[in-house]
Amino acid sequence: MKYFKIILIFFLFLLGKTSFADENIVEILKKEDNIIFIRHAIAPGNGDPPNFDISNCSTQRNLSKDGELQALKIGEFFKKNDIKFTKVLSSEWCRCKDTAKIAFGNYETKNFLNSFYDERFSENKDKQISDFKKFIRNWNKTGNLVLVTHYVVIFEILDLTTRSGEIIITDSNLKFLSSLEIN
Repeated sequence: MKYFKIILIFFLFLLGKTSFADENIVEILKKEDNIIFIRHAIAPGNGDPPNFDISNCSTQRNLSKDGELQALKIGEFFKKNDIKFTKVLSSEWCRCKDTAKIAFGNYETKNFLNSFYDERFSENKDKQISDFKKFIRNWNKTGNLVLVTHYVVIFEILDLTTRSGEIIITDSNLKFLSSLEIN
């Protein structure tokens, strides 16, 4: 079953819509009314270990040194280009929280951004997506909103494949505007 999931994700990656960076990405981000999805930075492996505990980072797949550097570069991109944001929200998974903390400092966690890749969490998918859509409907739409989350969440919401550390920008109606890969 585990190998089937790996193969499925690989084919979704190949067949799914892929995002490409827009040369005007900084201008888009300076409009300050975007939803910015960020897939967590590099965390080698796939899924989470069988002993996964959301409250214990040592049981999870975490950022590598390259992932920590990538998260730092994400933050530097926002600072260097003076891109403002009103709020940073993160999944409760440590690799997302670490990406958010390293890149932006302050963040809040929201369980609707959690992964549902693993069978243990797949039953949460519909509720999470519903809660996400409700949150976006009620969002005041002032200032950029940053969401640090997982491949499966971004794919489910936007039908876009993403790489670790990739930034996807949408408008408040979740219409794709641009993307940027930070390496």
